[in-house]
Amino acid sequence: MAEKRDLKTPAAASGGAAAPPGSMSEATDSLRRRAEDGAIDEWRRRIDMIDEQLMRLLNSRSACAVEIGKVKRALGLPVYSPEREAWILERVMRENPGPLDPTAVRRVFERIIDESRRLERLAVDQEKKE
Repeated sequence: MAEKRDLKTPAAASGGAAAPPGSMSEATDSLRRRAEDGAIDEWRRRIDMIDEQLMRLLNSRSACAVEIGKVKRALGLPVYSPEREAWILERVMRENPGPLDPTAVRRVFERIIDESRRLERLAVDQEKKE
């Protein structure tokens, strides 16, 4: 009776992905890797564009915080407004569509608010000097 032979390459039989040099499988693997790299590059370009939008929006938001700081100074109001900050955090957590979980969104906005408050203080300090 004829013996059954395993036609897999030693690497494939042992679970490895290596194909013999110059084989059709090696060419296919190379094409697959290039396609995956291209897909990754495409997603990274999209992330870069989103990062640019985020930067513009964060700077626009920061400019608003500077102006708020000036108004607060003129009105004699404190920079820190815990009720307003709590309202913002509750709102962004409630309105978050995901995939970030609400706690992650809260942490991001806490950082944004911290920086906004810092800018407000700088604006108030600058006004005091002038």
